[in-house]
Amino acid sequence: MKLRVAVVGATGIAGQQFMPVLNNHPWFEVKRVAASKRSAGKTYREALTDANGSFRYWAGELPKDEILDLTVEDAAELNLDDIDLVFAAVESDAARELEPLYAKTTPVISTASAFRYEEDTPIMVAGVNMDHAELIKVQQKRRGWKGFIVPIPNCTVTGLVVTLKPLVETVGVEYVLVTTMQALSGAGRSPGVLGLDIIDNVIPYIPGEEGKVEREGQKILGTLAGDRIEPMALPVSATCTRVPVLDGHTEAVFVAAKRKADLDEVKEAMASFGKEFVELGLPSAPDRLIHVHDDEFRPQPRFDRELGGGMTTSVGRLRHDHVLPNGLKYVLLSHNTKMGAAKGAVLTAEYLVHAGYIPRP
Repeated sequence: MKLRVAVVGATGIAGQQFMPVLNNHPWFEVKRVAASKRSAGKTYREALTDANGSFRYWAGELPKDEILDLTVEDAAELNLDDIDLVFAAVESDAARELEPLYAKTTPVISTASAFRYEEDTPIMVAGVNMDHAELIKVQQKRRGWKGFIVPIPNCTVTGLVVTLKPLVETVGVEYVLVTTMQALSGAGRSPGVLGLDIIDNVIPYIPGEEGKVEREGQKILGTLAGDRIEPMALPVSATCTRVPVLDGHTEAVFVAAKRKADLDEVKEAMASFGKEFVELGLPSAPDRLIHVHDDEFRPQPRFDRELGGGMTTSVGRLRHDHVLPNGLKYVLLSHNTKMGAAKGAVLTAEYLVHAGYIPRP
């Protein structure tokens, strides 16, 4: 029997991205969709159709007819009586209000930042910090919930921590400098990025983004210490830009390591990272978490973002950096709407089912 799932924020780009992942999922089945009062009462198909009759769906593979025919519920009044799991893809202000209501009875996997910085809440990245899931028990006891809230990180952080984790485990990391070149899909539709802003252009600032990159990695790469996570002492300096690419965040990363590293050692550490997690055989997991390119001209979003079904982080141009102490530098590419959003959230849920944190029906 499949777990019965509700998708909240289902009409937005982030919510829509759950549909291709869940369409024929072997463990999960979409039973309810919810959004704002504006969409409530319409079928999901109607809610995705604008006033001009245009079907505003951006996630590729269309939802099954039985999902499109579901009646959209008001997210503030969502009935969870027959729901085993909630995927929430709403703005942070709404998440702050709604997600605790759901978590009283039901596990919530969230794409929002609202609870990422709470002491009893792990920020989970599949394959990187699965031991942090133990904090769920602390959260449930402290808040008196039967369910819980587990957010995934900002989509820009995902590829960064996936690639830093094997470096932390092998050569150690003193500090990190990163410049991101982020895809348009990361901006969503509202407020999004206007076409005239981005055509023939690079926007050198994304409000609120750099602070998330600099803060969230410290928690994700930190150590579980009883009822809290001790953040890693990892200074990160980030510059985040928006570029005219549809999907796939590219990042130029500069690392000051704790010791001099042989490039072959680093390459092997990255290429072999996450094997135990991959071998769990979870439905949405790729065959490898990191692919290291030998071609100096890779990774490129157009060619490499779908590697591993959009779940493999690509690394290229791995070199020594001669300015930073024990310096390393590389370019990474991570699919921001798959590994960095809905599909990464689903993979996290799959692990939590596997590990027993989300009960099977």
